[in-house]
Amino acid sequence: MTRRDYERRFSHFPDVVSFEEFRAMLGGICQDSARNILRSDLIEHFVICTAYYIPKKAIIDYLMTDHYQKYRQKLRHSII
Repeated sequence: MTRRDYERRFSHFPDVVSFEEFRAMLGGICQDSARNILRSDLIEHFVICTAYYIPKKAIIDYLMTDHYQKYRQKLRHSII
């Protein structure tokens, strides 16, 4: 997918999303996987008290990386 495809796909999300919206954008991944991605600093984010906030642009940047492509392939193989 191209950046433009992702921008269209996520156009209904706000510019800064919550943790739950972030999980939904990544296909409904589990909380632990989402936290691991954020804690490894693969995606720009900020925390207020205990709440994560993630810029939509940063999520799209991550979806374009090799790390995400490998992660996605790993998920496909574990399902099959």
